[in-house]
Amino acid sequence: MDVATIVFLVIVLGAVFYVVSIYNTLVKLKNRFENGFSQIEVQLKRRYDLIPNLVEVAKGYMQHERETLEAVIQARNEASALLRGVAPGSGSMQQLAGAENALQGALARMNIVMEDYPDLKANENMLQLSEELTTTENRVAFARQAFNDAVTEYNTYRQSFPPVLFAGTFGHPTDASLLEFEDSAQIQAAPKVSF
Repeated sequence: MDVATIVFLVIVLGAVFYVVSIYNTLVKLKNRFENGFSQIEVQLKRRYDLIPNLVEVAKGYMQHERETLEAVIQARNEASALLRGVAPGSGSMQQLAGAENALQGALARMNIVMEDYPDLKANENMLQLSEELTTTENRVAFARQAFNDAVTEYNTYRQSFPPVLFAGTFGHPTDASLLEFEDSAQIQAAPKVSF
């Protein structure tokens, strides 16, 4: 073998290793943001499980506010159903964000109505459920931030050169979607649950 052949083989081998590195990095970053969405999903399911308990405790006190309680349950059910069909990084993220906004609004209306029920505000079960809901809201915010960071890292790498040349070929044809809420200022603030 002459020197030119050896140099050529080294260059080809180096290029192959570089392309494999691009592929592996794309897979790693995609898995990271998908895992990030799984963390959001866990926290949202936890919140969806807490809401019926919160409404059930409130029902005994808020007999004249049936419409408000039903709106909370309906918004919770819609968000929960959408969560089951969401694929991380897809366009369905906007639908989930809209459902989450509706749920936040319904919970806010319920909290305003509960101000008129001092016995409910002092109820030990209600206080405990409210604390769990607030903690879960904080966990959702942290998980959403980690997810969006992972999506941004993936998109940045995918869009950079030379990975952009290979991304489509390797099964990464589009950018992943961030999980953004329409009223980000409202959603970033922990929900005010006062009893």
